Amino acid sequence: MHDVRDLIAEGPDAVRRLARRGHALDLGALQELRRRRTTAQQRVEHLRSEQKTRSRMLGGARGQTPSDTDREAVRALRGEVQQAEEAARTASRELADALLRIPNLPLDSVPEGRTEKEAVEIRRGGPPPGEPDPARHHADLGRRLGIFESERAARLSGSRFHVSRGAGARLERALASYLLDLHTGRHGYTEYALPYLVTRDTMTGTGQLPKFEEELFATRVGDRELFLVPTAEVPLTNLVAGEPLHADELPLAFTAHTPCFRSEAGSYGRDTRGVLRLHQFEKVELVRICTPETAQAELELMVRQAETCLEQLGLSYRVMLLPAGDLGFSARMTYDLEVWLPGSGAFREISSVSDCGTFQARRAGIHYRTGDGRKALAATLNGSALPIGRTVAALLEQGARPDGSVILPDVLVPYTGFREILPGGTTR
Repeated sequence: MHDVRDLIAEGPDAVRRLARRGHALDLGALQELRRRRTTAQQRVEHLRSEQKTRSRMLGGARGQTPSDTDREAVRALRGEVQQAEEAARTASRELADALLRIPNLPLDSVPEGRTEKEAVEIRRGGPPPGEPDPARHHADLGRRLGIFESERAARLSGSRFHVSRGAGARLERALASYLLDLHTGRHGYTEYALPYLVTRDTMTGTGQLPKFEEELFATRVGDRELFLVPTAEVPLTNLVAGEPLHADELPLAFTAHTPCFRSEAGSYGRDTRGVLRLHQFEKVELVRICTPETAQAELELMVRQAETCLEQLGLSYRVMLLPAGDLGFSARMTYDLEVWLPGSGAFREISSVSDCGTFQARRAGIHYRTGDGRKALAATLNGSALPIGRTVAALLEQGARPDGSVILPDVLVPYTGFREILPGGTTR
């Protein structure tokens, strides 16, 4: 969220920066909403002051009885105050709603462009990517190995859901444990077990609401409304919302393994086979909260931590810097890590690591005290490290052998209890 004073002060520069990401900022409309709010608040203050004065006069001197006219005037003024207060609340809500729908300002260092095709490749890691091979598509491999059951998933829940069994389910559980151990043991994150249902305020704090309400899964029981988390970023970031933090405590580093629920609105027809685009999937998420001055260094650190996962798993990948027009709503800079999938013959996103600056902190109320006692907004960052389904897909496709088996990386063997998955789902 933005401070309306900052947007108006930046004026044409804010318009220019938002235009880079495809958002047309109506500065005039924003100024009018601010003027209406200010006018409404000033009217409330004026009427309250007049109400106090008339109430004192109504008390009058001893021995004097206020007239019916005086009493009626005070009652009428009380009604005017209530109407003015409601008008002020309405003006404030309208301005707040407008501000909540404006995305973050991209950093000037973010490249130009509107789509993922204009992302800039920064580097590659892991073994060189092999040749494309449609026979290695993870959906087909999972079926031949007997570890994916797409028909049963469709029967249970419809399209874009997934069922794994036997060695496949064990691999998913093992991968989550490995990733959590890596991030808590080597990278210094604190692990959390979190609710999967959160409030509207929690969703608003990280930028999912109000803009993306139609893309979220929600449940309503009586007058209680809760949303299924689209990512653990939502509850992890909000853990410290409204809490007193101090600069000495920062950075904070949180991680969690949760299911994620997404409608995938607008993606129909894309990635319909396999586990790349599901309504429900699992992910290990990283969140860091720091001072604004250290946010860029923290972003580079998180990218390297996500890369470490891919390197230890022996996967071929590349790091891409997203253009301004392809940034997520709350991000001001994002790196995508893309893993090679020979079955699709393409690199596909497996992790996004984003610097949100103070954008989410302003929405959620995440502040810290500086060394000299001043109250300041913190910076927030988040990243996938890693999604379970997409990582399993990459392990299957890159680890497939001509005899139909799949070889797993050494780091997973202590977690799975096996090194190889054979056709039919047996292991060794």
